[in-house]
Amino acid sequence: MAIAALNGVKMDYTNSKGKVLSALSDINLQIHPHEFVCLIGKSGCGKTTLLNLLAGLLKPSGGVVEILGKPLKKPIGEAQMVFQEYSLLPWRNILDNVGLGLELRGLKKDEWEQKAQGLLDTFGLEEFGHFYPHELSGGMRQRAAIARAMTTDPKLLYMDEPFGALDAQCRLMMQDELLKFWLESKPTVVFVTHSIEEAVFLGSRIVVLGGRPGKVVEDISVELPYPRDRWNTEFGQYCKHLLSLLQAEPYSFAGRKDAQKTPILRHQQKSCC
Repeated sequence: MAIAALNGVKMDYTNSKGKVLSALSDINLQIHPHEFVCLIGKSGCGKTTLLNLLAGLLKPSGGVVEILGKPLKKPIGEAQMVFQEYSLLPWRNILDNVGLGLELRGLKKDEWEQKAQGLLDTFGLEEFGHFYPHELSGGMRQRAAIARAMTTDPKLLYMDEPFGALDAQCRLMMQDELLKFWLESKPTVVFVTHSIEEAVFLGSRIVVLGGRPGKVVEDISVELPYPRDRWNTEFGQYCKHLLSLLQAEPYSFAGRKDAQKTPILRHQQKSCC
């Protein structure tokens, strides 16, 4: 059974002049337990809007969002969000930031501190619990934000371009750390990115959104074993196929009948990213 589903979902906004702008149209998508689903598409296609609908931060203009088999009416405790901004409280040290969710749930201080410290250890921040956010690098702050999201053992983890502001080397390191953690604990992840390579490296599925209003162009199962080699020829085939989708003008295949879980065929022309 799907852990999350969007059935005929549309999302409209009304601007200051009263004009209705359609961000998403007729989104039908099912996400299953333990999947790592990457959402990719051009700027303005509605990736973040779709993520906010799944998180309960927005209500759809039409259709139904279901989480754990029930219509979603508001954010739920079984799901956590990691934003592109680090969203850490500057007046709390890193240990207290990571333990915030557990503290709000009423756990005793020694209990939430112990769990928070364990996650800091997992994400390589074991020596920085008593530092404040401004004293850490961007990559370290984002690791702390991810650790905070994981303290409550969420069934669903929503991530909105969490590595977008990092330099290239730090971004690669964070991808490795996130993937290692996901392979060990297997929460269901929905991950928004603009990076083709990042989507192929992380995702068990890649959902490509196109146009405005955003629609599902293609739903791709990534049939590569973990951990993935970025220099592998088949890795390059996925990158090439995604690039061809994103470069297409207009998105003429938005209504294709075969736009459902399309694996990349092994006999395609070989190419590197």
